[in-house]
Amino acid sequence: MKRIEEWLKKQSLIGLDTPIFIYHLEDHPRYAPLTDALFNSLEKGTIRGITSYLTLMEILTKPKAAGYTKAAQDYEYYLTTFPSLKICEMDLEVARKASDLRAVEKIKAPDAIQMATSIVHGATGFLTNDRIFERIKGIDVLILDKLL
Repeated sequence: MKRIEEWLKKQSLIGLDTPIFIYHLEDHPRYAPLTDALFNSLEKGTIRGITSYLTLMEILTKPKAAGYTKAAQDYEYYLTTFPSLKICEMDLEVARKASDLRAVEKIKAPDAIQMATSIVHGATGFLTNDRIFERIKGIDVLILDKLL
């Protein structure tokens, strides 16, 4: 837990991949202690986070498919009102950067959109559990599994 807190202190703005939210919302037994540190820091305003609306779409899909409309509404409210967290639309600049990442790094479109959103909006770090992001230069990528 101390390692994630040290990493968080070094960042001015952190890009957040979808699994980070899922681990937190589902209180994942392995990752929740790490995501708790992140979300506590966001709530206190000691750090700022950013993600794309792709995250919201991905998070809402499972409860909606299972017929849990109230859970989907609760998740949406939680994410869209969470302190120090900005959810960004994909604009032209993000689309261009995502296409660069896909062309050069050969990553899938959703991954490219997540990373491009972070880079375009000035994130210094990106928190994920997907090693594919380690290819990206110019941003400090932290893989949760490497902390455990």
